[in-house]
Amino acid sequence: MEIEKAVSESGDKRLQAKFKQSIYVIQRTLSLYSFDEVAFSFNGGKDSTVLLHLLRAGYASVEAMGVRDSEHVQSKPNHPIRTIYFESPGAFPEINAFTYETAETYNLQMEIIRLDFKSGLEALLKRNPVKAIFLGTRIGDPNAVGQEQFSPSSAGWPPFMRVNPILDWSYRDVWAFLLTCKVPYCKLYDQGYTSIGSVHDTVPNGLLCIENSSGLKEKFRPAYLLADGRLERAGRMKRSSFRGRDTKVAISNGMNDALPSDNSTLVASIIGVGDEILQGAVEDHLGSSLSRKLHSIGWAVNYRAVVPNDIDAISEAVEQRIQASDMVFIFGGVGPIHSDVSVAGVAKAFDVRLAPDEEFEEYLRQFVGSDYAGDQNEMARLPEGITELLHHDELPVPLIKCRNVIVLSATTVPELDLQWDCLLELQKDNNLLQVKPPYVSKYLRTTVAEVEIAEPLSKIETEFPDLSIGCYRESRIAFHAKMPNQRIQPTVVVTFVGKNSVRVQSAVEKLLSAFPHGSFSEVKNV
Repeated sequence: MEIEKAVSESGDKRLQAKFKQSIYVIQRTLSLYSFDEVAFSFNGGKDSTVLLHLLRAGYASVEAMGVRDSEHVQSKPNHPIRTIYFESPGAFPEINAFTYETAETYNLQMEIIRLDFKSGLEALLKRNPVKAIFLGTRIGDPNAVGQEQFSPSSAGWPPFMRVNPILDWSYRDVWAFLLTCKVPYCKLYDQGYTSIGSVHDTVPNGLLCIENSSGLKEKFRPAYLLADGRLERAGRMKRSSFRGRDTKVAISNGMNDALPSDNSTLVASIIGVGDEILQGAVEDHLGSSLSRKLHSIGWAVNYRAVVPNDIDAISEAVEQRIQASDMVFIFGGVGPIHSDVSVAGVAKAFDVRLAPDEEFEEYLRQFVGSDYAGDQNEMARLPEGITELLHHDELPVPLIKCRNVIVLSATTVPELDLQWDCLLELQKDNNLLQVKPPYVSKYLRTTVAEVEIAEPLSKIETEFPDLSIGCYRESRIAFHAKMPNQRIQPTVVVTFVGKNSVRVQSAVEKLLSAFPHGSFSEVKNV
C-alpha cells in the first residue's frame, strides 16, 4: 500500500518504529474483533487523519493475510472503515467539509452523531453495536490520563474497548507522517491552527504569527513549523475570552488563568531534594539564590525545605505546597541515576503516572548524543497529562512544568542564573511567572543587646503591619582566647522588608530614633 511504502522509503527510523507499533495495535485489534465489531472515531483533526491512514494500511495488511477472528476467516476484501463522526454545531466549516470529502474519497462508512456525544453514542451503539472504537488519542491530550493502548470505556459510558494506536506519538511524529505520506489534511493547519476545537475556543497559534512591515499580525506559518510540540494547544482559549474567530491571537500556553490577579500577593514554595544537603556534605546555595531571585520580582517565599532523595518524601512535600502556593519550585534529584526521583515524586503528588514523553526524549537525545540510552532512559518519562515543557533557545533541555510546579535541573548557581533568566524571558510571551514590583529591604547591624532592641521592635511591628521585621545574630557573646577577661561584643542584624520603600524607610528611622546616634550601621549587599 502507498502509506507503508512512503514510510519505509522515508529513511526516518523513528517514524518507521512508530508506524510499525501502531499497525501492530490495529492488527491485534482485528484479531480480537471482527471488522463489523470495530469502529473509528473521526473528527477531521490531524491526529484522527493520521489514524485514518494507519487504519487503511492496517486493514489492508489484515485482509492480505486472511487473519482469523474468533469465528471465521476474514476473506472479504476492502472492508469499509466504519466511522463515527460527531457533527458539532460549533465545528469549523472547514472541518466539516474536510470530513465529508475524506469520507467520500476513502469510502468511509459514516455514522453521524448530532446529539451530545455521549447520548448520541449510546443511541448509535444501540442500533449498531460495536465492541471496540479506534481513537486518535495521544499522551498529553486532556483525556489521555490513565489510558493505555487498550482501555475499557469510562464508567457511565456505553461499554466498549478504547483502542489508541497513536497514544505514544508526538506532535512531531504526527506531522512527519502526514508530510511523508503526502495525504490531505484540513487546510486550517496551513493557516496557523495547531490544535482545533470549536469556533468558540480555537484561534491560530500566536507562536506561528508572521508580522508584516507595519507590525500588524496578519499571516501565520503552517502548523508543522511549530518548534515545540508541547505548545500545540496554545491556540485553545476559554469561551469568556474569545471575541471572534479572526479577532484574537492566542500566544499563551492556556494556563495563565491559574495565576492570581495583579493586585494579589504571589507566594512561592521552594523544595530542595538531596541527601547530600541533609548530611551537610554540600551547602544549599541554590535555595538561597532562588529566594533572592523571587524576592527581586515581588514574590514572597512562604516555605523552603530540603527533603531526602525519596519519592514519598518529595510527593508529600509537593502535595502540601501546591495548594498553599502560587508556584512551587523544586530542584535537585533530576538526572539519570537511581536517586534522581524528583519527577517521580511530583507525579505521585498529582496522582498521575510517569509516561514516555516523545518531545522530551528528542531533546535528551540531542543533548546527550551518543551516550543516550534510548527507550530505557527513565529521564524521558514525565508526569502524564499535566506536563508542559518550557523551552528556550538558551536551554539545551527544556524545563519541566507540572501545573503550578516548576522542576529546575540546575545543580550550580550559574546554571540556576541561566534557567531563571530564561523563565523571565518566557514570562514576556506567556505570563508564566508574573513580575511585580520588587521587595525593598533594609538591613541594620548593631552591637546593642537584643533585650534592648526587643521592645522598640515590637512597637514598630505593630505600627507597620505591612512590613516583615526581624533580626538574626551574626555572633554571640564569647571570651577572647588570648584575653579571657575580655568579651567579644555580639552583633545582630535587624531586617526590614516590604513593598513600599517609604514605609520601610519610616520604620528604619523609627528604630534609629530610639537609640543614640551611631548605634546602627546599614548593611549593604546582603
